[in-house]
Amino acid sequence: MDFNDIQNAWNNEKTEKVVVPDNLKKIQSANTPLDRIKNNLKKEFTYQILSIVFMGFIPVLYDFSPQILLLFYLLFSLFVGICAYYFTKFYFFYRRLNALTLKTKDSLYETYFDIRLNMELYKTFGFALTPFMILFLIGFLYVQFSKTPGFAFTEFNTTQIVGIFSVVIFCMLFMGIALEWWVNSFYGKYAKEIKSVINELKEE
Repeated sequence: MDFNDIQNAWNNEKTEKVVVPDNLKKIQSANTPLDRIKNNLKKEFTYQILSIVFMGFIPVLYDFSPQILLLFYLLFSLFVGICAYYFTKFYFFYRRLNALTLKTKDSLYETYFDIRLNMELYKTFGFALTPFMILFLIGFLYVQFSKTPGFAFTEFNTTQIVGIFSVVIFCMLFMGIALEWWVNSFYGKYAKEIKSVINELKEE
């Protein structure tokens, strides 16, 4: 871009789209963390699909009874439905990143806020699945214990109810901390790199 191009852009009152060479290099330097985010999204999408398929075969692998089988697949269908909703959103987010060309400050800002929005969406996704994971775990343990000779399902006393309640709360807190760590490790640190580029551009 030479001086005449910059002058023409100024005259057309589109100065927010003008990018001088030094700034263009800084903006394009955000491509590196952006590529890492895209790679992590692609890998994680694949791993999560495989995990869901594996979960669908758990009743077959552990020989669930017909009654438990029906309950399992009822919960599993709801689980898959929620996953499909969020996976669709993440897929379109991935496509937006793939089609992106960082050449202006505006595109850099939009990309950063899109990443931050989807990071929060990811956390929401994790929390939405947490109750299902707890129910799956409880059901799996029940099936395994029911195979023990002399096992009988009886009414819960107060201590057992408090114990179950404590375990559920612990699992929710653990998932919250784990999600924060996971999102920050795989996406947050790269979003910070993009934010630092934005801050450098603001200072000029």
